[in-house]
Amino acid sequence: MTDFAGLNLAQPILRALSDEGYTNPTPIQAKSIPPLLEGRDLLGVAQTGTGKTASFALPILQGFAENSRKALPNRPFVLILAPTRELASQIADSLKTYGRQMPLRVQTVFGGTSMRPQITAMQRGVHILVATPGRLMDLMKQRHVNLDSVEVFVLDEADRMLDMGFIGDVKRIAKVLPRERQTVLFSATMPKTVEVLADELLNNPVKVEVTPAATTVEKIEQRVLFVAKDDKRALLGELMNDPGIERVLIFTRTKHGADRVARHLHDNGVKSDAIHGNKAQNARQRALKGFRDGNIRALVATDIAARGIDVDGVTHVINFDLPNDPESYVHRIGRTARAGASGIAISFCAHDERGCLRDIERCIRQPVPVFDGHPYHAVDVANSVANDSGPDVRKNGGRNGQNRGGQKRGGQNRNGPGRNGPSGNGAKRGGGRNRRGSQGGRGMAA
Repeated sequence: MTDFAGLNLAQPILRALSDEGYTNPTPIQAKSIPPLLEGRDLLGVAQTGTGKTASFALPILQGFAENSRKALPNRPFVLILAPTRELASQIADSLKTYGRQMPLRVQTVFGGTSMRPQITAMQRGVHILVATPGRLMDLMKQRHVNLDSVEVFVLDEADRMLDMGFIGDVKRIAKVLPRERQTVLFSATMPKTVEVLADELLNNPVKVEVTPAATTVEKIEQRVLFVAKDDKRALLGELMNDPGIERVLIFTRTKHGADRVARHLHDNGVKSDAIHGNKAQNARQRALKGFRDGNIRALVATDIAARGIDVDGVTHVINFDLPNDPESYVHRIGRTARAGASGIAISFCAHDERGCLRDIERCIRQPVPVFDGHPYHAVDVANSVANDSGPDVRKNGGRNGQNRGGQKRGGQNRNGPGRNGPSGNGAKRGGGRNRRGSQGGRGMAA
């Protein structure tokens, strides 16, 4: 099977896929869709950007194409749980896109918005419900949602669901679902907690995996820049002078940090916005739309707010702050290199983040190449990292041209032979910029 037509999907679905320019399934779709069409439970390990949404969305739509039914008030036939409102909205949009030629009602329910329109929509009848656990529990307690008709249950991004403390709600929701159902669980990583949850929810599942758990997407170029904490914003401004950084997602550890970085960029003439949990839902959606439409060049986000950001054409991810959880690094950088494109991930590492870098390198099982050809290179941090106990590969020459003898500002050979700048577009200044090649054929990474 090399194309979607070979999956024997219904014509309305194939037409919708064709209209979107999708012809060939991604590896995770090719492995997941056939067993799901057979009604099997499935455990999927796939990073963001691999096309996992369509992996479960298309079989769900095929089920309705084969067995068309009238929507029941307050009783969905399919329940999809997502950890954040952004991801829930993205999943619902994908279902509506692929099923737009089918008479289906898809509804999202999540917090941060009025409950009344969601209640009204449920009363009218919904085929597919996409929800975050907290709001769904609220509606269930008020008897506005009844799950006794659910035939397919999807738990997406299970690892992040657990990280955010939703494990109790997920288990309570699962308890009231019919025992006879199809269950699908997707996770970017597979820690022990997710394995235990999968054992509880799934019945003799097919396991599909497109990359080893906790590894990074192969097409992403990674590099770390050592910098003093107080110089981070200046370094970011220096990087943003490069037009090769066309559309960038910047991660901070805190909400206030995201606001400060966005203001700094705005003050330096970079169109930017921030997205985090303190932002109203309409403000978050407005920022995301501006980023998706290309009106905003830089979107600054916290980890939780960034879940569900599914935007093609993100050329760079910048970790302004390294995450405390190394698996979050995998999620973050997976926001670039989507739909078959390449991408670049740049991480700032200050003195107090050395341990985070070590944990990340253990998690991804490789050293992150060092770029020291920038004016804020912190030699003390670089030397400290080199001397710290860490992955043997870093100690044995896994660094990428690290110049330990340079000074913090200046004293570095920035135009050495063959050196690429941190943005991946050749030397930072001067001629001969090596622009990235074309993306090639379009795959489907919804």
